[in-house]
Amino acid sequence: MSMTINKELPNPAALKAEFPVPEHIKEIKAARDKEIAAVFRGESDKFLVIVGPCSADNEESVCEYTRRLARVNEQVKDRLILIPRIYTNKPRTTGEGYKGMLHQPDPDKAPDLLGGIIAIRKMHMRAIEETGLTCADEMLYPENRSYLDDLLSYEAIGARSVENQQHRLTASSMDIPAGMKNPTSGDLAVMMNSIKAAQSAHNFIYRGCDVTTTGNPLAHAILRGGVDKYGTTIPNYHYEDLKRLASLYEESGLENPACVVDVNHSNSGKKFKEQIRIVSEVLHSRSYDPAIHKLVKGVMIESYLFEGAQKICPEMIHGKSITDPCLGWEDTEKLLYSIAEKA
Repeated sequence: MSMTINKELPNPAALKAEFPVPEHIKEIKAARDKEIAAVFRGESDKFLVIVGPCSADNEESVCEYTRRLARVNEQVKDRLILIPRIYTNKPRTTGEGYKGMLHQPDPDKAPDLLGGIIAIRKMHMRAIEETGLTCADEMLYPENRSYLDDLLSYEAIGARSVENQQHRLTASSMDIPAGMKNPTSGDLAVMMNSIKAAQSAHNFIYRGCDVTTTGNPLAHAILRGGVDKYGTTIPNYHYEDLKRLASLYEESGLENPACVVDVNHSNSGKKFKEQIRIVSEVLHSRSYDPAIHKLVKGVMIESYLFEGAQKICPEMIHGKSITDPCLGWEDTEKLLYSIAEKA
């Protein structure tokens, strides 16, 4: 094979034993998981806001961002559940470019997967320790989630992964909400099939073992817009799109019908400031129609300390995205308080 084995990585159990989760963090996670699950089961009317950088590239700036979120959370926790986006894997359309902290704990240096696995575990643990907020990550590599599964309260399956069998089957093993994005084509049938697969029980090979899962009743839709064959973005956050999704759920017989609207990516055409307007429209649709109010459980926002994006270079601004452009903190804070008033 045209492959070189650089080193053997520790299995998840060994890494967890080396970097164990303290009891008080286990208790925080259990309470947060219960609170978030209640939203997806329709037992709580709190609104979810999954918010944070496109890619978590630096522990210090990510934790500073999360501390700021925690301060806002104290003011809005009776209406909202804030879930920090700490995305440690970055999908790349062509396979080129920065692939996230898992690959490169230091974006300026060569890939170091062992260092990356340790770095992302420490960062997620530190974020909970300092803020009491358990976080979201993207399941880009199904077998790698086992290094973080005792820390996360939400996982997203990306637009390029949602048709993949291993992603779907692994999502069926989760005991936390799994958000299944519509694919880049925008095809909602693909997304609905992925939710059905994730909610069903399966038998398959996982990390060299023969495993059986019970299914994940908290698997749900994430609308992120699509792109047609000419490369034109097609948003799917409008009222008519949400009504269509509600109808598809009604026909499907799936458990816990739910949707999170990703207000960036193809919904905004990656025009990051548009996220503010799109959130407002989603909340208006939700307040106008009881079926949409029941269906739309939250929004997903890309935001960091400083707005926009920058190239990887020797003198980077900490807290400014090195992947997709994000809202800055000032706009984010205003938006969060606005969501709390309208949700």
